[in-house]
Amino acid sequence: MAIQWYPGHMHKARKKIVEAMPKIDLVIEVMDARLPFSSENPLVTELRGDRPCIKILNKSDLADPLVTKAWLDHLEQERGVKALAMTSEKPGQIRKISSICRQLLPGKAQKEKRIRTMIMGIPNVGKSTLINILTGKIIAKVGNEPAVTKAQQRIYLDNGIVLSDTPGILWPKIEDENSGYRLAVTGAIKNTAIEYEDIALYAAGFLLESYPQRVMDRYKLKELPISDEQLLDVIGRKRGGLRSGGMVDLHKASEVLIHDLRSGALGRVSLERPV
Repeated sequence: MAIQWYPGHMHKARKKIVEAMPKIDLVIEVMDARLPFSSENPLVTELRGDRPCIKILNKSDLADPLVTKAWLDHLEQERGVKALAMTSEKPGQIRKISSICRQLLPGKAQKEKRIRTMIMGIPNVGKSTLINILTGKIIAKVGNEPAVTKAQQRIYLDNGIVLSDTPGILWPKIEDENSGYRLAVTGAIKNTAIEYEDIALYAAGFLLESYPQRVMDRYKLKELPISDEQLLDVIGRKRGGLRSGGMVDLHKASEVLIHDLRSGALGRVSLERPV
């Protein structure tokens, strides 16, 4: 599934990021802890140059903790990168970001020295929620659909940190087919740009292979389905997805599976591991 979802505001956002970057001291990239590879925007590495970078694996409460630990170790092998696992369920962790910024810029250790940061991330990764926790008030609009933030804004924190917030941007074409599916499964791509049944079959196949016991427990199964199609069929029959004549409503079953995965009802699931 080759996904090309690049709304006009994303193209404009990229241009503004390029223009603003020379004035930035440090980049904060927010990624999805469930899929760090697919949610890491290659534009960040391209645009930040030699600036230090904090890579935040957000929504870590939804990801497999052992896999997240492996990702943190992997990401910190990159020069100038500090990797952190965070969740909005623990706002105290997020509030430490300001002090970490100063640690990465020892020349600006004193609070009176302003640090200009740019916070970046793909759509629906939780960037706006992090900003609101850092500021202690509603600054950034939050939504459970991608492309909520449409324009840049500058936010001044009490400790001399200046955040330049940017809209969540995807790159023009997602070349890796698996990445496209994973991004769609977690909600980084608008539901209107995907086929629910298509991504649900992908998710079903992944869960059967990687987290079979979670599937058994969630849907109260006595035996594991042998295929992705069979799993969706079982879910449809158990969750009110039957049409007249006993046929399963595949779209309804797909919605149930995707919702369960996105919400954490299937447990803490990571969709990819570091190589």
